[in-house]
Amino acid sequence: MTALFLEDAYLSTVEAHVTGVREDGGILLDQTCFYATSGGQPGDTGFLEREDGTRIEIAGTVTGDTKAEIILVPAPDQAVPEIGEKLVQHIDWDRRYRLMRMHTACHLLSVVCPYPITGASVSETDSRIDFDMTDTIDKAEVTARLMELVNANHPIFNQWISEDDLNANPGLIKSKNVRPPRGQGDIRLVCIGEDSSIDSQPCGGTHVGETAEVGEIHIGKIEKKGKENRRFRIRFGPLPA
Repeated sequence: MTALFLEDAYLSTVEAHVTGVREDGGILLDQTCFYATSGGQPGDTGFLEREDGTRIEIAGTVTGDTKAEIILVPAPDQAVPEIGEKLVQHIDWDRRYRLMRMHTACHLLSVVCPYPITGASVSETDSRIDFDMTDTIDKAEVTARLMELVNANHPIFNQWISEDDLNANPGLIKSKNVRPPRGQGDIRLVCIGEDSSIDSQPCGGTHVGETAEVGEIHIGKIEKKGKENRRFRIRFGPLPA
């Protein structure tokens, strides 16, 4: 299966052929633009359009035995497609785009707060990143620095490196607990700024193409989660007065 979102996060509609239907109803395709739940980002929802115009509603997308196996999970009581059937995939674009903006905002926060990441969760309205840190920091200050990066409209692009390259540059990995998957070939870096001047880190999620697309964001709350752990919550919109 070809994961088309790895190269083009803006691809929201694409044809595909059914290669399998699992016992639990999960649908496998030869290629997909549906992102599967991973790395704290939820999987896509949407629908599959059949040649007669009827739909198979997709309630979620997950990975199988490996990250390379992407399974589209139908909503209850949907029709079952035939093996080899040609379908047109339609992701819920409004939802996906909000997740792309928010996931990008999480990367920007990791630039503003350059501490090891101990956890993260991306949602459409309220995302969080946990940092291994003891410093006290003001949410208004963090918000201002985030918006500087957003308003500078830095380009965002992908770059592929080998596992040996990653081994030689361990500082690229910001997560303290999760390591990029090994044994599947090259590893994708998500880079921000000309020549990766702002940031570069392994990530398989979906992101916008320029930081200005993130829009206005703010830090809604900074919570103390243990002696050396701080949880930052990112929300859309201006910082409340």
